[in-house]
Amino acid sequence: MNKTTVYLPEDLEMRLDAESAATGVSKAELIRTAIRQLLEASGPPKRRALPVFRSGRVRDADSMDDDIHAHIKERAARR
Repeated sequence: MNKTTVYLPEDLEMRLDAESAATGVSKAELIRTAIRQLLEASGPPKRRALPVFRSGRVRDADSMDDDIHAHIKERAARR
């Protein structure tokens, strides 16, 4: 599990403390539950469509991987 710091307004902190005391559920678990419910209600992230174009060249995945790797090495060398 990862740790995340969240800043809450005082009124939310007080309500969270009260809910935790009333239910016997930790504040962390209440927050995880609320986030889970929010994300499940919103559905999966929307995927942006990638632009489609024709370059006139036919390339396979291996040659594209080689070009990408060379580009990364080139950029790293400039740093």
